[in-house]
Amino acid sequence: MFRRIRSARSYLLAWIIIPLTLLIAADTYFLHLNALRSVNVAYDRTLLATAYAVGDSVRFEHDEYRISLPLALFEIYETDHSGRYFYRISTAGGKLISGDEELPLYQGDFPSRASYPSVVQFYEDVMRGQPIRVAALYQPVFSSDASGSILIQVAEPMRIRQDSAREILYKTLYRQSILLLVASLVIYIAVTYALRPLNQLSIELDHRSADDLSPLSQRSSLAELQTVTEALNELMARIDRLIQHQKRFIANASHQLRTPLAVLKAQLQSGLHGDVPATEVIAEMSETVERTISLANHMLLLAKIEQSRMQAIAEPCPLGALAREAALELSPLIAQKNLDFEINEDPAEIPGNAWLVGELIRNLLFNAIQHTPVGCKLGIHIESDASGSRLLVWNEGEGLPDGLTEQLFEPFATSFSTHGTGLGLAISKEITDTLGGQITLNNRLADGKVVGLDALLVFRPS
Repeated sequence: MFRRIRSARSYLLAWIIIPLTLLIAADTYFLHLNALRSVNVAYDRTLLATAYAVGDSVRFEHDEYRISLPLALFEIYETDHSGRYFYRISTAGGKLISGDEELPLYQGDFPSRASYPSVVQFYEDVMRGQPIRVAALYQPVFSSDASGSILIQVAEPMRIRQDSAREILYKTLYRQSILLLVASLVIYIAVTYALRPLNQLSIELDHRSADDLSPLSQRSSLAELQTVTEALNELMARIDRLIQHQKRFIANASHQLRTPLAVLKAQLQSGLHGDVPATEVIAEMSETVERTISLANHMLLLAKIEQSRMQAIAEPCPLGALAREAALELSPLIAQKNLDFEINEDPAEIPGNAWLVGELIRNLLFNAIQHTPVGCKLGIHIESDASGSRLLVWNEGEGLPDGLTEQLFEPFATSFSTHGTGLGLAISKEITDTLGGQITLNNRLADGKVVGLDALLVFRPS
């Protein structure tokens, strides 16, 4: 099942615009509720004022009620008689005095007699099949010879409020829609502009050839993209190093393996033709096979070192413990040559790969054993201080000719044509570089004479 690939722009726009839309929608909803509440309060106040005005217009004279509506109120009522306002004036017993008979009589409880207006009662009812909002008020009426009380009802169709609230809602939606549209446009432009360097980087990568591993240009002012570019450049540099290493490995392998294979073929043919005794041929072929196996193992070790460099997992590596393990593993070779071996150590740890550090010490010690005369001395010395950790592998012997020290770190270089594969010190150099250390070869001197060789590893604190 394939994952759906989304662009960064659409992803960012979705995560910005969708929450913004929901926020504006919620804000619009609450604005509508507040507007509706405000409309209801305003219209209720109008109903209340109208009810008081109608009540004030009622007089009880000569045993009858007289009504003198204010001109303004009368005009409103007459002009909007088609459906804006309705009023009803009734006696306490419910008898219609004036107004709209169709307006349902208020059924709530009012005091039968009072000397002051009662609190207005707002409620909803139905008139002519339409919902209405009614303000009901019990109003006392006084005269010179008597007093009474009347029920004032002023009503208004609910559609008026609904129309007003709807108009406010439409205006709010219009403004909020404009706001959302403008905000979305600004966000789209901002996101597009911000992602332009990423698009340029993508175009640059698309136009590259498959074997182009040169560093990418870092023209962007965005810190995040700079980090990505630096990471890509580092990755391509590591890939380039790996490819170059593989090329060197293949070239060296094809060159170096050709010689022992040719020698082996020649030895086999000599044995088949009877030019050389069979036992001698077998001995020579065995030696050639051993050298070839050693060469192949060293070449595979170089490849494994490069793989470890790519993984780059750091852990504390105790130099003393790893040196003792290497000495114990190579003790049969030391005993075979009757060498006087010693090891001196201070507590020292370096960050790195324990397998690589162990292989480095083992390789240097093996090389020292190979080039130490029978019955001579060799040893390992480890020390550590504030400046770093140092490991010295030393031996007694003939040392090195002048000017040959650096060449020995090259693959397939050797100071003795009859010994080794020429990869031991090259492997040591590769491992040391991987661990971030330094390796040097120096002749051991005593009274101005060369008495041996020192292989010094230096690891400085990071």
